[in-house]
Amino acid sequence: MSDTRLLAIDWGTSSARVYELDARGVVVRERRAALGIQRITDGRFADALATLCGDALSQAVPVLACGMIGSRQGWVEAPYCDCPAGIDAIAGALTAVPGTALLIAPGLMVRDAAGVADVMRGEETQILGALPDRPVDQSLYVLPGTHSKWAIAGAEGILTFTTFMTGELYAVLRDHSILGRLAVAGVDNGAFDRGVRMSLREQAALTHDLFSARTLPLTSELASEGVGDYLSGLLVGAEISAARAWAAGNSAAAAGVTLVGEAALCERYRRALTIAGVETVQGSPVAAARGLWRIAQHAGMLPS
Repeated sequence: MSDTRLLAIDWGTSSARVYELDARGVVVRERRAALGIQRITDGRFADALATLCGDALSQAVPVLACGMIGSRQGWVEAPYCDCPAGIDAIAGALTAVPGTALLIAPGLMVRDAAGVADVMRGEETQILGALPDRPVDQSLYVLPGTHSKWAIAGAEGILTFTTFMTGELYAVLRDHSILGRLAVAGVDNGAFDRGVRMSLREQAALTHDLFSARTLPLTSELASEGVGDYLSGLLVGAEISAARAWAAGNSAAAAGVTLVGEAALCERYRRALTIAGVETVQGSPVAAARGLWRIAQHAGMLPS
């Protein structure tokens, strides 16, 4: 008999990862496949689900997913929950996929001071999984990525969050602007640090400072191998500067943050945050699985 009690799927745009969790909520098996929603043609989501889950799908095990699979471009749209959102609210808003055992967790929506909407899908589950078992104080969580998220969360759930398009901007500027023309492949941590410090200074002005990614190599003050890392540092530094102001505006201290996400990217943010004087801790590498387990518990999906 299988020891699997939950199939938890972190189903994104380009890839999907399925976790099998046992009765203690421990990940016992994990699989990843290039079956993100953009890679699935002709609406063949059911086939993708069967491929992802394998034999475990036929064992009457509950299946819960988060991420872009619940977006308008995914299998079935799972409506957003408004922030602040506790785990009970999220667990009570699961969307069923007709004809399957799959339930999809909702994303979250918040409005900023100007009334403009901000959204997340998948990151809310990672945050719930990164929270300590008995959270007491509100804390800052940072999820680096194509669209980086900064969130304030605690015992009451996820209170608010904000998004920075840092990763996407980096890709566009590096590959489709004049700034990438003098860049060659290479790793230069010193150039990254230099870019971070440039954006953290009091006189920083990103749309002006970005042009230095061209002028510094032109004047032989930055090696071509360092252009990419310098550009990355400028953008990450600008994100940190803006996020600290956002946190302060939401009465959240930015002295320390929990990083959640892919290890190499989190390490880059740890490096930048250290330069900014911000202490960091690394969240669970299986935060999405832990978050889906907690949602499933609160939704009554697991046997008692």
